[in-house]
Amino acid sequence: MTDVKDLSQVIASKGKNPLIILTVNKQPEEDAKLERKLRELKFRQELRKDWILFIIRDIVIFTATILFILAASGYSLFMHIYR
Repeated sequence: MTDVKDLSQVIASKGKNPLIILTVNKQPEEDAKLERKLRELKFRQELRKDWILFIIRDIVIFTATILFILAASGYSLFMHIYR
């Protein structure tokens, strides 16, 4: 087998003005997995928060408003009947 050489080192060492090549530190695969899991957890947390707000705002408040209207109209009807 032939020796494997780093092509960037060969290119950088040629000529009068050698090239300066910066190596980019790529994330290890474990970090990428952890970041993906963190994004999924944040998404689930936002989804859960949206559902809680939906339940409070649209179901509880709507139901309380309907019950208040029914109670007020029932009281008004009761007062008109027994006057």
